[in-house]
Amino acid sequence: MRVRADQNTCATSGQCVESVPEVFAERDEDGVVIVRDPSPDPRLWQDVRDAARRCPVAAILLSESEED
Repeated sequence: MRVRADQNTCATSGQCVESVPEVFAERDEDGVVIVRDPSPDPRLWQDVRDAARRCPVAAILLSESEED
């Protein structure tokens, strides 16, 4: 799995950071999402998928391939 975030779309709700802090963080200056680990451990994949689904503005982008 490959994780990206659209920082221009991010609504700074912080739900992803609260859900999977191993993968997501927030920029100090404005709370916009940062992807800490774009290729998370497979044990976190379901949590990452859930976080993406809960994102109010669909700013978390997932691909199942490492090449994307």
